[in-house]
Amino acid sequence: MPALPIDADDVARAADRIGGHAHRTPVLTSRHLDTRTGATVLLKAEHLQRVGAFKLRGATNALAALPDAVRERGVVAFSSGNHAQAVACAAGRFGVPATIVMPADAPAVKVAATRSYGAHVVTYDRYTQDRAAIGAAIAAEQGASLIPPFDHPEVMAGQGTVARELLEQVGHLDVLVVPVGGGGLISGCAVAARAVCPDLEVVGVEPAARRAARDALAAGQVVEVPVPSTMLDGQQTTTVGHRPLAVLRALEVRVVGVTDVEVAHAVRLLALRLKQVVEPSGAAGLAAVLAGHVAVDGRRVGIVLSGGNIAPEVLARILSAPEYGPG
Repeated sequence: MPALPIDADDVARAADRIGGHAHRTPVLTSRHLDTRTGATVLLKAEHLQRVGAFKLRGATNALAALPDAVRERGVVAFSSGNHAQAVACAAGRFGVPATIVMPADAPAVKVAATRSYGAHVVTYDRYTQDRAAIGAAIAAEQGASLIPPFDHPEVMAGQGTVARELLEQVGHLDVLVVPVGGGGLISGCAVAARAVCPDLEVVGVEPAARRAARDALAAGQVVEVPVPSTMLDGQQTTTVGHRPLAVLRALEVRVVGVTDVEVAHAVRLLALRLKQVVEPSGAAGLAAVLAGHVAVDGRRVGIVLSGGNIAPEVLARILSAPEYGPG
């Protein structure tokens, strides 16, 4: 096996760095989910993390790993929302300036939250402009450090602490189901989890309308796809990262797609049955299990609920629309 961008020791170091900054989020269970799926379902509640998403882990680890003199010059990030909030929050805790590049159509709740942490927000058109190029130009102009949302070893290692914690909390798992955007979360989690459970099946979940991860795995290289039209706004990235893809290929991670309707049903169920507010991207893993895209009968299944930053009007629509079922 080729050397991977990160290993379990990197995740362990990340866990030490983010201690005191990130919450050790709880694991939720539901008799209803167990009965419905025929499995033991264990939900890692990252929607209850600071900033409402797992992204705080990677952002905090990346900032903490910078030398003091470098960190003081500030940081720049680009994100549709959760990474934006995470970098802004982490920068505020370290007392350094942050500039965040966000799409003009990002959910207003995420933009407002990012600004509330003290960051300067620069908007762009996600359909015609290159956010990475904009972020790199700003970082060069300011002499700041660019912290990308997923294709970064310290970010990946920080996200891997989700799976490390989950396994510490629940012990052995047969399968781990994780949402996939750029791949930082699932790659970090796959490395951390396989170090403890070598035979663990790791399944990624992306929007059905966005095949960036599935096509990249099939092609053996990063593939750029059009920006998808989907309510899963946290997974509208047009590619997975080169480093995350290397991990997914080496560890033979499988990726499946879920529709907006399947995800809306999962969001509704979480709200009505478990009283948990989870954003569409955050509920993608549960949606895949409920829709039968992952075989779980008789197995111990860990599912990462990756975020809870849903716009109120989107949640209201999901809860009131009869086509999303009774929950």
